[in-house]
Amino acid sequence: MNPTGITRRNALTATAGIAAATSLLSAGLFATPAVAAPQPLRNDELKEALRRVEARRRRLLTSRPSANGWEMQKAADDGGDIVTRHVAGTGLKVSVRMGGAEAVLLHVIRRFHYEVSTLGLHGEPNPVEGWVAPSAVRDGQLPESNQASGTAIVIRPGSYPPGARGGFTELQQEIIHDIIADTEGTARWGGDDRRPYEGLFYLTARPGDARLERVSTKIRAWGETPGSGAGAVPDVTTPSRRRQATRYR
Repeated sequence: MNPTGITRRNALTATAGIAAATSLLSAGLFATPAVAAPQPLRNDELKEALRRVEARRRRLLTSRPSANGWEMQKAADDGGDIVTRHVAGTGLKVSVRMGGAEAVLLHVIRRFHYEVSTLGLHGEPNPVEGWVAPSAVRDGQLPESNQASGTAIVIRPGSYPPGARGGFTELQQEIIHDIIADTEGTARWGGDDRRPYEGLFYLTARPGDARLERVSTKIRAWGETPGSGAGAVPDVTTPSRRRQATRYR
């Protein structure tokens, strides 16, 4: 007879409960403060946690990819992957997918703002648009569907309609292509598409593409280095930069 009254089965159950609690806490599913040691979850607590995870999944996820393969989400700032971020140095905010997409797209917006055309001038109602609801997507095969997965932004929605060209001067286009070269082809300008959409910039890197992590790490490092990245205006007309930009058209 076990003098402690703790059977092997009870011990294993407690261990499993601790592991489950730790996993759920690390996933950010509970907003409770940290405690000295995790406590085993009772079955009813575990069921409730799983119920909340499933409810969140149903509330946010669509199981529908946008054109670049990232899953569309039904809401921003609601516990999912799509969040509203401030665009440093611009006074702008935009909703994008966290992680590599965020780093790349915010870099595009910043350089556009500094070098192509100042965004958010007095009285400008909507200088940049990021995430849109999947219900607003007319065709999931079009590049603009990537907005619904948080992997695309549109500069001045309505000012550069799909199908139209000529919204930017030659020099502005050179700068735009130089910006895309910064992303090493993980992003694309809609003005280079067969059906142009000059206000659109979108991620071409698909989920799991190792380039995205490498490029986003590079861009974040620029942001921490004085004289580098957005705001450090390069001479985009030099032959070396032009050659680099041409690679990603």
